[in-house]
Amino acid sequence: MDREYAEPLDVPALAAGAFMSTAHFSRRFRAAYGETPYAYLMTRRIERAQALFRSTDLSVTEVCTAVGATSLGSFSSRFTELVGMTPSQYRAADHAALAGMWSCHTMVVTRPIRAGSEKRDDGPRT
Repeated sequence: MDREYAEPLDVPALAAGAFMSTAHFSRRFRAAYGETPYAYLMTRRIERAQALFRSTDLSVTEVCTAVGATSLGSFSSRFTELVGMTPSQYRAADHAALAGMWSCHTMVVTRPIRAGSEKRDDGPRT
């Protein structure tokens, strides 16, 4: 899912590849990752969308399509839920603090957090 995030999600095919029933795969996936396969995929898509908003001038619709989302409304709603602002607000926000940061660090700092979940721990505070 991380590599092929723009492709449609096929839980039955993923389950078959893991030699599990669809229901068992979904339960095990949730136990391992803390969210359903679909929610995990959407989080990955939102991460990629954030990077595109920071680095390109693509429209919200173009970003939505580029990350594999098929509904602009659902994409915008999920983006707002995970990021805390609309895609347009995110694009307009100041991302200067991320300039020069390694992409792997940027991914950790900007990782979407589902509303109601615990805040991420970015390390020790001094």
